[in-house]
Order: sequence, then C-alpha cells, then structure tokens
Amino acid sequence: MRLAVDVMGGDHGPEELLQGVKVGLAADAALTKVFVVGPEAELRPLLERIQLTDPRVEIRHASEVLTMHDDPGIAIRRKKDSSVMRAIELVREGAADAVISSGNTGALYAGSTVRLGRLEGVKRATIACILPSKNGVWLLVDGGANPECTPEYLFQFGIMGSLYMKALLGIERPRVGVLSNGSEEGKGTDATRTTARWLKQTDLNCNGYCEGYDLFLDRIDVCVCDGFVGNIVLKSSESLGRAVRDMLHEELKTYHKPWRLLGAALAKGGLSRIRERMNPEVYGGAPLLGLNGCVIKIHGRASRTALGYAMHQARQIVNLQLSDSIVRELARWSTIPTMDAPVTTE
Repeated sequence: MRLAVDVMGGDHGPEELLQGVKVGLAADAALTKVFVVGPEAELRPLLERIQLTDPRVEIRHASEVLTMHDDPGIAIRRKKDSSVMRAIELVREGAADAVISSGNTGALYAGSTVRLGRLEGVKRATIACILPSKNGVWLLVDGGANPECTPEYLFQFGIMGSLYMKALLGIERPRVGVLSNGSEEGKGTDATRTTARWLKQTDLNCNGYCEGYDLFLDRIDVCVCDGFVGNIVLKSSESLGRAVRDMLHEELKTYHKPWRLLGAALAKGGLSRIRERMNPEVYGGAPLLGLNGCVIKIHGRASRTALGYAMHQARQIVNLQLSDSIVRELARWSTIPTMDAPVTTE
C-alpha cells in the first residue's frame, strides 16, 4: 500500500503532518511507501529534526503551495507544481494508491476531478464524512464539495453513500434519508422532494426524508444533502462536541465540594469514552467518492493523530474496491431520473 501525503496545506504546518506520517507508519506495517509532498529544502531538515528515518518515506518535491485563500479553479491551473497537485499526480501515474491532503478542499476536489476523472456514470464526486451517533456512526454526503446540487447529483450521492457504508461497516441495508426540515413528503425543496422520491424507487433502504433529530440518535446510516447544508451540519456538530467537552471540563473544575469531586472521579472513564467518540479525528478523513482513485480530505486543523488514522483509513478504502460497485449500481438505476420529472408545488 503506497500513499501520497500533501504535508503543506495544514494549519499547523508541515512538521505536525510529518509527525502524523511517523505515527501512521508505526501503526501500520502494511504501508510500503509514503511519499511526503512539498518543498524538499523545507521538508528534509524537518524529517531530520523529528527523526523520521523510516526507509518507506520518500520526499517528492513541489515548489508551490495552495493556500486556503486561493481560488480552486484558478489555482490548479496556475500552480501546477503545488504540493496537492503533485500528490494527485502520483495517484494518476500509478506510483501511489491514495492521496491524503489537509489543504484547500475546493482545490483538492477540482484537481482530483480534472487529473483523475470521475467513474463512469458519476455526475459529481461527493465528500463522505463519518460522524458519531448514539450507538455507532452515520455518513454525511455531501460534506461540502458541491454547494449547489441537482436532484440527480443527490440521488447518486445516496447510492454511493449506501455502498460505502455497506462495504466499510458491513451494514447489509444502510438506512438512507434525504435531509429535510420535516418528515412529511410535502416538506423540503423541489430538489429534496424529487431526490427522496427517486431513492424510494430503488431497492435501497430509503423511506424518504430524515430530520436533524435523526442524525445523532441512530435513526439513519446515510444522510443525503447538498454540500452547502452538509458543511454547516458538519461544522456545527464539531463545534457542539467541543462545546460540550469544554462545558464538562469547566463544571468539574469549578466546584470543589467533596461529593462533586467524587462524582467526577466515578464518571471519569465514561466521560473519557464519550469525549473520544465525539472527537472527529478518530474517524480519519473524508473520502471523495466517485473518482478514479482514492482521495481523502482531512481537516485543515488536523493533528498528527488525525493523519495517522487517515493513513490507516486510506488502506481500508483502497481494499474495499468500491469502483466497480459504484459504476454497476449507478448504471442499474440510471433510468429513474430520466423517467421522472421533478415535482413542483404551488
């Protein structure tokens, strides 16, 4: 298993991500090569400083870096020697099996689409984000790649998301729902109503809509929405998790009565497990489903721990070999959007 890691896009700088490479390699002997992509003159001394001497690590030079402020469409054309584009090229050339980046999401999405291409029949790739629920996890598609979506895009996201959850977690019939502001069929928008109706015509386990209430209470396995809504859900859930953690810490720290301290000590193990489950880093990164190659986006604030998890996740995703299943299932249901025009309401 060979990985290409763009180490230049994170908020914490390349040293933290190189530390993550070190963590990932130590945890996974099945990784045979990791290309760290960025300016060699900057990366070489960092590797020496953190004592990353593993022979599986190889620097691939890139003279440019895409920032979060770069326009994705312009940047992938003007900064062709950027670290993210060089990492994608390694997958395109067959030198690497997967690429991981914490950089500009739009540039990663656009660059991967242009250089790797989409699978046959795929209209748009989607960012698939795993999030915790009361008893397990659920999948959000789309997590931010496509702010505006047609019903056909959303329909395909539902199919790809269901296949991913079935392959990744072994759920025979993942529960699929289209995110809406209510469970009634008349709620939502023209796009969500049409998407829900189309998905119900497949043999997916889809009853139509899901609501915000359903997401974290183990009532859904795959939540389908456009990237505008999905990114808001994603960031809101992350901030809620951090807020709950901070509030618990503050409450337990503020009161010094013996009974309060005893209660905190007794609850420590359970609270630690909850905190771990609510930590987005333990779920690795978010794959871009629908591309001719494995591309994983990790958070811009990703720590070394998050990258370590993402490296293991990349191997899992490559081993799933989802491409054939996606192409086959999209072709199987391709006639539904063409036969059924969107329904509008007065």
